Amino acid sequence: MTPDDNISIVDYSPAHTRELVRMWRESFERAVGVIDPHPFEEQIQFFVEKLVPENRVLVVLEKATGAIIGFMASTPEMISQLYVHVDHQRKGIGRMLVEIAKRNSSGRLRLYTFKANRSAQSFYERQGFKVIGTGFEKEWQLEDIEYEWLNSET
Repeated sequence: MTPDDNISIVDYSPAHTRELVRMWRESFERAVGVIDPHPFEEQIQFFVEKLVPENRVLVVLEKATGAIIGFMASTPEMISQLYVHVDHQRKGIGRMLVEIAKRNSSGRLRLYTFKANRSAQSFYERQGFKVIGTGFEKEWQLEDIEYEWLNSET
């Protein structure tokens, strides 16, 4: 059975907001190993006022329940956010989202992940992304890694 049989990927709508942000927050905290200190309503405001206007946001829905189990915010140049609920990882969902981003890209994609998120590093490297830099994210006070993917066919 492929992920296509169990999920649907749709464009974001405002009705998704609260459930999506809840899933994003839980997945982030478990992946990075920190508790998000930002109030939930503040994270919703960031999502609605910053992330949505600057990115195409795709939402992954579980067909059986309609639950939000992942999302990706991206532009043709950058994957800003990509999270799959921890109970649904390693099923090909993240790979499907990255493939969509690659197809819609300008031939080059960049993204950042936290150094503490070893699982994400491994995932992106399997998808053909290469480390191009390291830094420090001031908002979170965490080291981060910048990745890049180049389309070898262009």
